[in-house]
Amino acid sequence: MAAPSGGPWKRPESVLVVVYTVAGRVLMLRRRAPADFWQSVTGSLEWGETPAAAALRELREETGLDAQGRLRAHPGPVRFPILPAWRARYAPGVRYNVEHAFSVEYPMTPTIRLDAREHVAYRWLPWREARELAASWTDRAAITRSAGGGAGD
Repeated sequence: MAAPSGGPWKRPESVLVVVYTVAGRVLMLRRRAPADFWQSVTGSLEWGETPAAAALRELREETGLDAQGRLRAHPGPVRFPILPAWRARYAPGVRYNVEHAFSVEYPMTPTIRLDAREHVAYRWLPWREARELAASWTDRAAITRSAGGGAGD
């Protein structure tokens, strides 16, 4: 979506949504690119969109899931540098992103309808394995806070 100024830039604000089960299994999505980049549900906010609305939209788009009133906001947000490989998507001079973390717990593993434009595979993993597979530190922290019950191990 274009910025309010009419530019083609992405908004440097995003959401991360950890999807997990009561048993502590976490959904991990493998991005189409870069190769072998595993993550939870993520995506940029559209201009004028709230973090909660973006989390629900990204969850639907990337997995086909409806949060069914289960969306839980995490404390935050966190700010981190945008990796050089992604900077061209943002306005010149933008170097940082603000990320809002959420989680959604399901009683059992729901059926996933993967968005093949963004992701090529998914896995349900025990939370510790999911945390190790996650490409970003913010995802690892959110997985621990959600499915790990806030445990520090």
